[in-house]
Amino acid sequence: MTGTCTIVIPTYNEERNIANIARAIREAYPDYRILFMDDNSTDRSRQEVEALNDPLVTFYVRDPDARGLGASVLQGFALAQTDYAMCMDCDFQHPVSALGGLVAEMDKGADICVGQRNSRMSMGFKRAMGSEVVEAFCKVQFWVHGKQTTKDMMSGLFALRCDVFRPIIENNWDQFELRGWKVLMDLLKFADRRMSVSYYRYDFGTRAEGESHLNPKVPIMTFHQLWGFGKWCARVVAKIYGVDYYEMYPAERRRCSPM
Repeated sequence: MTGTCTIVIPTYNEERNIANIARAIREAYPDYRILFMDDNSTDRSRQEVEALNDPLVTFYVRDPDARGLGASVLQGFALAQTDYAMCMDCDFQHPVSALGGLVAEMDKGADICVGQRNSRMSMGFKRAMGSEVVEAFCKVQFWVHGKQTTKDMMSGLFALRCDVFRPIIENNWDQFELRGWKVLMDLLKFADRRMSVSYYRYDFGTRAEGESHLNPKVPIMTFHQLWGFGKWCARVVAKIYGVDYYEMYPAERRRCSPM
């Protein structure tokens, strides 16, 4: 292993944030590696990173035919060559000051450490309440299926042991919601219930620069992760938003077609 932790940051058109987040992490944690998993940005994100000329900062351009936030993070975890890997956003909503706290919890022996938000209200009241309700629904589905749950199960800030989760990722790649946003939740579907879970509380911030990439397909993909009943709910949500569900999941149309 080389170093202590790799910070995996999925990116798409983040030229206004990407160099700033890299500098902030490298200044605070000189031993951490940074791996930007880029979904073929069309702006100057790559040039901004290359201008840093930092050997511990990597800009990884992903396959344009395999785009997706989930795929970016999971591939980054699989590529990490450190003891731990951590997922965080590029927009400073996850504070750089929290990263050391998560790693400290991992050093105590945790298999995974979840960044637990003190409040979600920086997302706005409507979105925060919606997030709470959806998470409660997801937890019920996990309990029904006998799967591990955590506090703040939809957190986008979490760290894990690479040697524990790399085989999980490699063995279940085709079953992950690769375009989905709830990577922690997807990993928990395949993780051992006996794994050691720790938490680190932090204040969830507001986006520093640029615009959120959130869109109506995100809740559809979230429900789609939840086995059969979840897929039914995803179809309902798709209809509400006017999204073509079978365009998102063409394989399911083929399975439903008459012989």
